[in-house]
Amino acid sequence: MAQAYLVFTTNYFPWLTIIIFFPLSVGSLIFFLPHRGNKVIRWYSICICILELLLTTYLFCYHFQSDDPLIQLVEDYKWINFFEFHWKLGIDGLSVGPVLLTGFITTLATLAAWPVTRDSRLFYFLMLAMYSAQIGSFSSQDLLLFFIMWELELIPIYLLLSIWGGKKRMYSATKFILYTAGGSVFLLMGVLGLGLYGLNEPTLDFERLINQPYPMSLEILFYSGFFIAFAVKSPILPLHTWLPNTHGEAHYSTCMLLAGILLKMGAYGLIRINMELLPHAHSIFSPWLLIIGTLQIIYAASTSSGQPNLKKRIAYSSVSHMGFILVGIGSITNAGLNGALLQIISHGFIGAALFFLAGASYDRIHLVYLNEMGGVAILMPKLFTMFSTFSMASLALPGMSGFVAELIVLWGIITSEKYLVMPKILITFVIAIGIILTPIYSLSMSRQIFYGYKLLNAPKSYVLDFGPRELFVSISIFLPVIGIGLYPDFVLSLSVDKVEVILSNVFLASFLN
Repeated sequence: MAQAYLVFTTNYFPWLTIIIFFPLSVGSLIFFLPHRGNKVIRWYSICICILELLLTTYLFCYHFQSDDPLIQLVEDYKWINFFEFHWKLGIDGLSVGPVLLTGFITTLATLAAWPVTRDSRLFYFLMLAMYSAQIGSFSSQDLLLFFIMWELELIPIYLLLSIWGGKKRMYSATKFILYTAGGSVFLLMGVLGLGLYGLNEPTLDFERLINQPYPMSLEILFYSGFFIAFAVKSPILPLHTWLPNTHGEAHYSTCMLLAGILLKMGAYGLIRINMELLPHAHSIFSPWLLIIGTLQIIYAASTSSGQPNLKKRIAYSSVSHMGFILVGIGSITNAGLNGALLQIISHGFIGAALFFLAGASYDRIHLVYLNEMGGVAILMPKLFTMFSTFSMASLALPGMSGFVAELIVLWGIITSEKYLVMPKILITFVIAIGIILTPIYSLSMSRQIFYGYKLLNAPKSYVLDFGPRELFVSISIFLPVIGIGLYPDFVLSLSVDKVEVILSNVFLASFLN
C-alpha cells in the first residue's frame, strides 16, 4: 500500500517551499476579505506579489552563489514512498533568472489588472495561483513534481481566458486547453519513461538522471516526446496556432503572464530536460532545431505583418522571437545557449510590455484593429513614447536587451564547430532576413496606430493619456530592458558556469556518437 509522508533531508531553511506556497496560501484568504469594494482586493493582491518578489530577491542576493553550477538551496522531502516521489526543490543558473522574471512580471501584471472589477476576487486569486505554479515549475528538481506544477499552471489560465476574455473567449480557451493538455500527455509519458528506465531502480530525481546511459532508440523516443510537449508551450512551429487566438481574446494582464512567463517555460524545459538529461539525442536533433528555429523566425515575422488585429500582430512577433531561443539551443555553443537564456529574459520583459501597452490603449480608444486607428500620437503622447520605445526594443535596437541577445545567438551559430561553414553562412543569412522583417511589421504597426487622422477627425475623439499607474508599469519594465542592453553580464553571469557544464556533456555525447 502506498504511503504518503514527508521526511526533511536538507540543511537549509525551506525558502523555496515558502516562496511557492506563499502566493497560493495567502492569496486564498482573498475570499474572506471584507467586501468594501475592489480596492481592498487589488491592494491585497499587489502587496502579496510585492512581498513575494522581495522574498525572492532576498534569497537571490544573500543565499545564491552565481559562480556555483550545482543545484543550490536544495530541499528534499520524501512524499510518496511507493513511487519514490520526492518534493525536491532547488535553483541553479538556469532557473534563477526565470524565477526572478516571474516575480517581476507577475507583480506588474497584477498592477496592470487594476481596471478589472467583475469577480475580482477570483481573478486575482487565479493570478496568484499561477504565480505559485510557475515558481514551482522553475525550481522543481523532481520530474513528477515538475509535471504537477506544469499542469497546475494551466487551470488558472483557462479560467482567466474563458471568464474574462473577449467575444471568442470560449473558442480560444478550448483551443488552448486542447493543445496544452495534448502536449502534457507526451510530457507525462516522457516523465514515466525516464523514471522507469533511467537507472536500475526507478527514480524521478533530476540529479540522478543526468548522464545516465540509454539505448539510442529509447533516448530518441524520450527526446521526441518531451520536445512535442515543450514545442506546444514555447510555441514552436507548427504547434503555435493556439497562441494568436489566446492573446487575441485574453485580458492584457493575462497576456503579460503568457508572453512574459508561460512561453519561457517551454524553452526552459527544452534546456533543463531535453538538453541536460538527454545529451546524446540532443546532439542528433540539434541541426533540426536550428532549421525549425530559422524557419520560425522568417514565417512568424512575415505572418505578423499581415495581421489586422494589434494583439495578434504582437503575438506572432513573440513566435518569431522565440525562434532565436530555439536557434541558440540548437547551436550547441556557449554563446548560443547563453544568448538563448538572455533572450528568455529579454523577451519576457519586452513581450509583456507590448501587450500591456496594447491593452492600455484599448481601455481608452476601444479599438483593436489597426485599420481603424490613426492619430493616437497627438491624443496620447505618453502612450506613443512608451510604445515606440518598446517597438524599438522589439526590433533589437542597439543599447537594448533584444539586440544583445540576438547578437550573441548569431555569434553562437557562426562560431559553432558542429556545423560546416556553408550551412552556417546560409542559416545566418536567412536569420538576417528575419531580422530585417522585424522592423517592417513593428514600424508599420506604430505608423497605423499613431500617425494619420482617423481618430482626430472622429467626433468626441478626446481620450485620456497614460496616468501614473500605466507610466509606473511601463518604466518599471523599460529599466531592465535598457539595463540588460547596456550591461548584459549581470544576467549572463548567472548562467555561464551552468551552461559550460551542460555543453560539456553534450560535446561528449556528440563525440561518442
